[in-house]
Amino acid sequence: MIKEKYDIVIIGGGHNGLVCAAYLAKGGLSVKVLEKRGVVGGAAVTEEFAPGFKNSTCSYTVGLLSPRVVNDLNLYNHGLKLVPRPMLNFIPTSDGNYLKAYADREKFKNEIARHCVQDAEAFSNYDATISEMARVIRDQLHTAPPNVGGGYKEIFKAWRLSKKLTKVKAETRANLLEIFTVSAASFLSRWFKNDTLKALLAFDGIVGNLASPHEPGTAYVLMHHSLGEIMPKGSWGHAIGGMGSISNAIATEALNAGVSIETNKAVTKLLVDDDSTVFGVEMKDGKQIHGRAIVSNINPKLLFLDFLEASQVPESFRHGMQRFKCVSGSFRMNVALSELPDFSCSPGKSVEDHHGAGIILAPTMAYQHQALEDAKKNGWSTRPIVEMVIPSTLDDSLAPSGKHVASLFCQHFLPNLPDNKMWDSCQEAAANSVINLVSEFAPNFQKSIIAQKILSPLQLEQEFGLLGGDIFHGALDLNQIWSSRPQLGHAAYRMPLKGLYLCGAGAHPGGGVTGIPGHNAAKEILHDFKWWNKIQFGNRFLARE
Repeated sequence: MIKEKYDIVIIGGGHNGLVCAAYLAKGGLSVKVLEKRGVVGGAAVTEEFAPGFKNSTCSYTVGLLSPRVVNDLNLYNHGLKLVPRPMLNFIPTSDGNYLKAYADREKFKNEIARHCVQDAEAFSNYDATISEMARVIRDQLHTAPPNVGGGYKEIFKAWRLSKKLTKVKAETRANLLEIFTVSAASFLSRWFKNDTLKALLAFDGIVGNLASPHEPGTAYVLMHHSLGEIMPKGSWGHAIGGMGSISNAIATEALNAGVSIETNKAVTKLLVDDDSTVFGVEMKDGKQIHGRAIVSNINPKLLFLDFLEASQVPESFRHGMQRFKCVSGSFRMNVALSELPDFSCSPGKSVEDHHGAGIILAPTMAYQHQALEDAKKNGWSTRPIVEMVIPSTLDDSLAPSGKHVASLFCQHFLPNLPDNKMWDSCQEAAANSVINLVSEFAPNFQKSIIAQKILSPLQLEQEFGLLGGDIFHGALDLNQIWSSRPQLGHAAYRMPLKGLYLCGAGAHPGGGVTGIPGHNAAKEILHDFKWWNKIQFGNRFLARE
């Protein structure tokens, strides 16, 4: 028996689902959010993993969150507090040296000069080039891309975009074409000689991306990680209380706007009528909830292959979803520490700036390439790529006094292991590879571990719906971004079944804790409900751009 009916039913209470819900409810629609886990936030959650120790479970750092979303949804008024890292990145080298990256460009250039004066001189040009490309791309983030085959309105949208691009410098247009197609290694070699600097910058091209820095397409992934504005100079920072504080602030705004949020409610299928219109969802307990529109915050491949019958999806679209690439090779660990890592290249257990940085353990591009090659053969590398962040150096709410928590985000770990090996029996061995690698650079690390939580690619998929451990809900390959995300003809958040929309990272502009897919989907849904032009936030209208 149908007990509930809403204007909008949203599947998945991750941060984008909550953003979309808040905007829609502020527009006057009745909205229901259904989350299968016991807490909202999806991959942007903070949870206790050992007595007295809590940390951001999956996503672990702030940089791409949209300032527009933060302001529209009053997140600072709901307790959100962001603090910058004292140092952007810290990369120890194999010979006992290190490179430190700072948001202060002059300070960073002075550090680069310790390794290569020529590279320090080239950095300003590189930084300006990246910044200008980021500005151009950022201008397209908060609106739906042109829909291929979508009629005269989409042709007009493409024409307006082309007009904008004609005003961009020819050099920038050439750089944009290059960065969408070449490897991070090739792009970086235009400017730099020093391999440590190139390894530091190339890391952003392979994070969450099962690829070598020498593979085409990794330059764009590097670019994607440079699009943030929320922290000073596009840097990275920490949300006090962990990433869950972002989701909780969004949920507060959504609740205040009248959204109904339920946790421990796993949707198992969509309800579709004979006219190919989606009109509701059915949950694991058999309960149905109907809506005038159904909005999915889950991976689109999961949505179309698991939540719908094959006969309910247009054949060409279903085949496209079968080919939709979802793999990032991510392996995630949270560890409780009795003391800070004591790095051989920068000794000391007291808090220093490098302890608050993104600590990248992948000292050369050759190292990063070999980690992937080893993973292809063995499932993971005994010398993996690791980024460690120790948020308790900035946030004493995460650990008992004198103790710390560390996030370890590791590449490359294959979702499907060779030789019939299974992750359930291999995760401890893989975790030991990570711990041993960190201990090479900080010898006290292994003995300082009090407790740990491991999330293999399989666990990321089973617990958080990250197919293949893919943190982006679909690889950011050239054929899966912008107008091709998730497929050509469906980039404007509307799916081929009537009444069905996407609002998650599987839609434009892709992954990361941004809130932008949720924001953009809400604009399109409100337009379709014919209420979009009545909504005002301060002096701005939420209207299609």
